Amino acid sequence: MNIAIVASSNGNQRHRILSVARELGREHHVTIYSRRDDSDGKPRTRVAPGVTLEHIDVGPACDLSADDVVPYLNDVGVHLMKRWRQDRPDIIHAHSWTSGLAAVAGAKGLDVPVTQTFHTVDAAHQKLERALGRRANAVIAGSGDEESALIRLGVPRHNIAIVPYGVDTERFHRRGAVATKGSRKRLLHVGPLSTERGAHTIVRALQGLGDVELVIAGGPDPEALENDKDAQRLRELAEQLGVADRVTLLGQVKRTSVPKLMRSADAVVSVPREAVTGIVALEAMACGVPVIASAVGAHLDSIVDGVTGLLVPPDQPARTARLARELLWDPTLRTALGYAGADRARSRYSWERVSQELVRVYEAACA
Repeated sequence: MNIAIVASSNGNQRHRILSVARELGREHHVTIYSRRDDSDGKPRTRVAPGVTLEHIDVGPACDLSADDVVPYLNDVGVHLMKRWRQDRPDIIHAHSWTSGLAAVAGAKGLDVPVTQTFHTVDAAHQKLERALGRRANAVIAGSGDEESALIRLGVPRHNIAIVPYGVDTERFHRRGAVATKGSRKRLLHVGPLSTERGAHTIVRALQGLGDVELVIAGGPDPEALENDKDAQRLRELAEQLGVADRVTLLGQVKRTSVPKLMRSADAVVSVPREAVTGIVALEAMACGVPVIASAVGAHLDSIVDGVTGLLVPPDQPARTARLARELLWDPTLRTALGYAGADRARSRYSWERVSQELVRVYEAACA
């Protein structure tokens, strides 16, 4: 198939799109179209076998919010229309509502099916997303929770296909280097430091966990932690609760270092209030590390409670502490959850499996 992907320049979204595009490129031709957000780089770049990235020179060459991109979407659509008349794709996959608007404009008159992924429903642009969802040949949701949100939005149920967010099982796996640790049992939080991401809940839970350390990887670069408001609030909370000596803030960790950091943990705790992708839990599962996760969003699909991980409502430090106690002092349970989690991540969430499911959606849209 000749697959056209229209994407924004969001960093996390870009990583996921490139990962699945590389897998699709093994058997198909994939072109990713993205508005240029920096002044470097060639107009067209081969990023992997079968995968080409094309930059669209429209608007300022810098990061822009979705609302700031809107004035340039017509020009992006015109550019896509010209390109697709030269090289007609078999299927178009738009990521985000701004990319969807540009893709629909570019596909006008071509009779090429358009599939749409929103990643998250944007309350400020629900009318546009509803229109795009009804116009698309298929809307791809990352989880059952996202599917429910799309149905509430007004997207027809029969038009929605669930394809989960994937995990790099070649990088995240059971065997490999392990970060240095001491004699204490270790809990790990990976991700932003803001209250809604759950780090504060884990700090509060630590109060009832005896001689357990908490390592927090995320937020700004290490040298900027001192002046970061979220980091300051976490430190103040740890001081108030008397657990500051057991809390370590690492700041932003290189992506290549995350697997060995996860493998050093006795458990990874990921308890955000919303989990659109649930990627931290998936990466920990792939590493064979037991997971305690909030019972929201994508976690409800990836984690079978008591089998591949443990689920807890968000903002519940006492219940989080109780589950952590049960897990940390039961090596048999940790081992069982670790093996079952790794097996589920590898069999259900590998990029190979995700790309196969996407191709099935594309083929159905083309039929």
